[in-house]
Amino acid sequence: MRNLAELVCDRVERRPGTRFGMAGEATPTLGQAVDRALGSMATLDEAGAGLGRRVALIGTTSDSYLAAWLALVLAGAEVALVNPDYPDELLAEMLEQLSPDAVVWSGREVSPAVASEAVQLDAGGLDQGVLAAALDGTVLTDGATAGLDKLADAPGLGRERFDVAGWMHTSGTTGVPKFCEQTHEYFLRLGRFIADSMCFSEADTVLAPLPMFHINPLGYGVIGGLTGGTEVLGLERFSASGFWPLVRHTGTTVLILHAPPVEILKRATSAADAAGHRVNRVFFADPDFLETFDVPLGFSAYGSTEAGGLCHIWAWRRGERPDHPEGMSRYGGRARHEVQWRVDSGGEIEVRADRPGVLFSGYRRADGLVQPFDDDGWFATGDLGRVDDAGNLVFIERASESIRVKGEFVPIGYVEQRFASVDGVTDVAVWRRNSELVDDEIVLFLVGPSIPTEAIAAVSRQLPPFMQPAAAARLAEIPRDSGVGKVRRRLLDDATVLEWVDLAEAPR
Repeated sequence: MRNLAELVCDRVERRPGTRFGMAGEATPTLGQAVDRALGSMATLDEAGAGLGRRVALIGTTSDSYLAAWLALVLAGAEVALVNPDYPDELLAEMLEQLSPDAVVWSGREVSPAVASEAVQLDAGGLDQGVLAAALDGTVLTDGATAGLDKLADAPGLGRERFDVAGWMHTSGTTGVPKFCEQTHEYFLRLGRFIADSMCFSEADTVLAPLPMFHINPLGYGVIGGLTGGTEVLGLERFSASGFWPLVRHTGTTVLILHAPPVEILKRATSAADAAGHRVNRVFFADPDFLETFDVPLGFSAYGSTEAGGLCHIWAWRRGERPDHPEGMSRYGGRARHEVQWRVDSGGEIEVRADRPGVLFSGYRRADGLVQPFDDDGWFATGDLGRVDDAGNLVFIERASESIRVKGEFVPIGYVEQRFASVDGVTDVAVWRRNSELVDDEIVLFLVGPSIPTEAIAAVSRQLPPFMQPAAAARLAEIPRDSGVGKVRRRLLDDATVLEWVDLAEAPR
């Protein structure tokens, strides 16, 4: 296959009746979703959002959002997927670098000032096969659905494998989010790698309950699922109380998750709540999750939007426990067959592709594409890692967010997990402060009615000295990314502290 439109067309011709959309009572089939998308392509093209045009898709995950994405893929547009929770001022700053021809929104209206030169389109009508476009005060509509017999005429089928398919942006924890340019080849190879590594088949139903502007749900769930011929389901919003009943009702066999929902489900649900599910594989391996909810296989990985979406993966069986402090979820494992990797003398992970299109193409700026590769094609990821005794990758932390105590890098995720089990602590994050001696000191930020000093000391005694927090701060809430719940550690420096304890002076 040369492009994403070919992938969509092939799958809808083979299995038009598979579910493709939001999990629930009325999930559309892939055939229905594609039919709705085809019905809007004429309007997209007329409004300037068709073949070869740059389009920003801003919206919450929904059937309309997926239909809009399908329509833009089949139309041959180049789609930037954007977090809808960002304020208009930040969106305007981001889109200035992209200069889109059109902005399509779904479930969240966008100010025209966000991209003043772009056409503003509302995707809400896609559920009826209609796209209403506000253009120069007129409303453009196309109520007729094209029908699946028109698939062969989809303009997107003419795209070449190294043409731009679109962009996903970074989380922006250390600056304005940057748009990572991705080709059709990038997505097709990622989808094949995921489908092969996790053994997707037509017997599977994949549930990816995360915002679709992230690589996990779109790259692993949607494109990986289409590649493997699975049913593909999403969620408009994640709810712990309704999660396992929905998993049972939909017959889900594969979960594509992330750290925050895994932790929420471990805290808020039980084995009894999950009893009777059919899940046999879950992405984002966690030993307690696998054990508690009786899931046979978990997958850990390393990658990023820049690093091919995923460049390392490892399968874990229920009952296995890692013997390294970083934890199961940070074990990158073996490299993807088309990716080379190394850890430099400073501990930074670097990757290089064996062939074009595997990694991202670069960061899109207003003045062109910035390609952050050295002369030999190596990309410095900004992540810290190490090589284990088997020659595989262990991910430690973002270099910009690392904590180094007495010469040792602190496994942040592992330390957070240990203190998350303390009674009375409802949320926790680890960050750093300058040490009077050398390197950093660990500060434990937590949410709860008070700081349980004695319980914290009890956990600390079970850790090596370089992993023990020097202070604890109680906050009203931990600042997290609105999409996947990742801790925004740099905001912790300016957070309002409700209570502070110097643990070095507290009784142990």
